[in-house]
Amino acid sequence: MTTPARTQVLIVGAGPTGLSLACQLIRYNIDFVIIDKSPGVTDYSKALGVHARTLEIYEQLGIADQAIVQGTVAGKVRMLAGAQVRGEVDLSNVGAGLSPYPYMLVLEQSKNERLLYDFMLTHGKNVYWQTELVDFSQDETSVTAQLKTANGEITVEANYMVGCDGPRSLVRHNLGLAFEGSTFERIFYVADVQIDWQFSHDALHVCLSRNAGMAFFPMPGENRYRIVGAFPEGFDKDEGETLYEEIEQYIKQQSGIALEISHVNWFSTYKVHTRHVEKFSVGRCFLAGDSAHVHTPAGGQGMNTGIQDAYNLAWKLAFVLQGKAHAKILDTYNHERLENAKHLVRTTDRMFNLVSSQSWFIKLMRTVIIPPIAKYIVALNAFKKRFFPLISQIGINYRTSSLSKHDGDQAFTIKAGDRMPWFMLDGVSIYDKLQGPRFHLLTFANISDEKQPDAAESKITDMLDYQVLPLSETVAEAFGTTQPFNVLIRPDNYIALISVATSPEPVKEYLAEIMQASS
Repeated sequence: MTTPARTQVLIVGAGPTGLSLACQLIRYNIDFVIIDKSPGVTDYSKALGVHARTLEIYEQLGIADQAIVQGTVAGKVRMLAGAQVRGEVDLSNVGAGLSPYPYMLVLEQSKNERLLYDFMLTHGKNVYWQTELVDFSQDETSVTAQLKTANGEITVEANYMVGCDGPRSLVRHNLGLAFEGSTFERIFYVADVQIDWQFSHDALHVCLSRNAGMAFFPMPGENRYRIVGAFPEGFDKDEGETLYEEIEQYIKQQSGIALEISHVNWFSTYKVHTRHVEKFSVGRCFLAGDSAHVHTPAGGQGMNTGIQDAYNLAWKLAFVLQGKAHAKILDTYNHERLENAKHLVRTTDRMFNLVSSQSWFIKLMRTVIIPPIAKYIVALNAFKKRFFPLISQIGINYRTSSLSKHDGDQAFTIKAGDRMPWFMLDGVSIYDKLQGPRFHLLTFANISDEKQPDAAESKITDMLDYQVLPLSETVAEAFGTTQPFNVLIRPDNYIALISVATSPEPVKEYLAEIMQASS
């Protein structure tokens, strides 16, 4: 397979973020080249949790059902202390009414990558494996990259380049962007194994000790688990020096559980870093995923965040390359995703400290107070409405973005910049009506003779799908109004504007002002 010398977008890195960006660009018919120095999709499980927002994105690609079949819904969570069950909660439907996927799916990174890669293959695209970025330069019109392949070095010219090349990103380094933050000094371990023990395979088991916690994630396969934990403070070995036997000994010692571990598929030790860049782009070069931000594993946010980075950037690149939007819209990628990265670092740090803190009070909360009352806390509607949007990433909003127009949203509980809320309408998911890669204008009204807005300019028509839908009780409850209204939804299913009037004029003004379609 010969690497082309010219493309619209060069994607560096074919992990979950890079593959997601490639799949999104396919939806918009944008030409791209994606490279990776690896020989193929990873064989390792690595990241595990797939959250609701990611599954909503997968739904647009038509791969959500495949993911669910291959994965396991995170249902029961058992809290263990002293080898005894101290509490149990059921999270299998914790987000009911908030998303078509009201749970976390356990599906290892390798299978996520395979689903995305197979989507590429079925659409006639492939990754240029064993191909490495050596250097690049850019000017006002293009990016020129030198690549090292198995057959020698080649040059590829692209309109834009996106670095999805991980924490040690060459793209980030060559752009001169700092990667500031901190490192937790404790050594963490992860191991994919088979376990023979007294507990059933139908739950995530969290072992709470006074020194540290460890989690046993059930994975597809008989008695197969992912064990994640941390060595106590004072453990003086560096990353990579720890033997597996030391990990197993520590697991048995700290958990106090009678267990036998066999069939070690892989294990790793590492330090947790929490860092992010101060901007996600320089000129025609962008960063996404771990090349732009890394954080603690609390909440399983990493892989999901990279996929959302790609989702946010793809439609903006596509609209610019197709002449539907001015290039300045690309600046909003930095604003929207950098704000999210900063928030994510703060929240994951807080969650991580709750699990790992050596404070006597936090230890008491972790091992004695929380386990027996956890199921009652989770059952509270107030907890569900706050906890699930935070963990599942459906609560991310872009309210402060220049793409969010607030002139007409004062009367609504939903604001411009929020994710389009999910609900069923006449027995059909509202998201089924938002599948196309374009803007969607929905008019919710009690009458059936609303006329389609006059989108006379062809470029506006190309960008816009228009539907009139009934203003049902469900819709009124979701938006907080019983009056007819318009909602303009971006291609990534975030709300651009809400207008009490059903006139097309606010929509036309928005597209003219915000998109600034080029002639």
